[in-house]
Amino acid sequence: MHPKPNALPWLLLSLLVIGLDQLTKAWALHALQPAGMPHPVIPGFLNWTLAFNTGAAFSFLASGDGWQRWFFVALALVISGALVVWLARTARRDWRTALPLALIVGGALGNLVDRLHAAQVTDFIHVYYRQWSYPVFNVADCGITVGAVLLILFGFRSGKADVR
Repeated sequence: MHPKPNALPWLLLSLLVIGLDQLTKAWALHALQPAGMPHPVIPGFLNWTLAFNTGAAFSFLASGDGWQRWFFVALALVISGALVVWLARTARRDWRTALPLALIVGGALGNLVDRLHAAQVTDFIHVYYRQWSYPVFNVADCGITVGAVLLILFGFRSGKADVR
């Protein structure tokens, strides 16, 4: 009897997210100097603005004296490990579970690369409107956010989902 194929091949999507994240961050580091200077993409709505974050989302714990780097490294490893185990226990055809998990893993590991390499995360996407401004973020953050939202949305449909 053959075991059902698991969703681990979805980790290829995680690798794509990591690669795209690292390529865009390398571009931002080269093209968007000096840090903090806005480069309008859609005036009044979107700028490329190079920024660095030693904390987590919304600069959470950014004012720490360095311990937070290793805390977020450990957190990314533990969460990514747990999500990989979840993928291993998920049927390959269950894309409503596998897709969000793979996006979250890719985003978490994309930011992990920055923390290990530079002790800070490179951000460059700045969305704003008039006086409102969203914190600057990156492609890895998009993977985490989109993955989490999809996981929640698909979770609401869990009793109705057809995983063919």
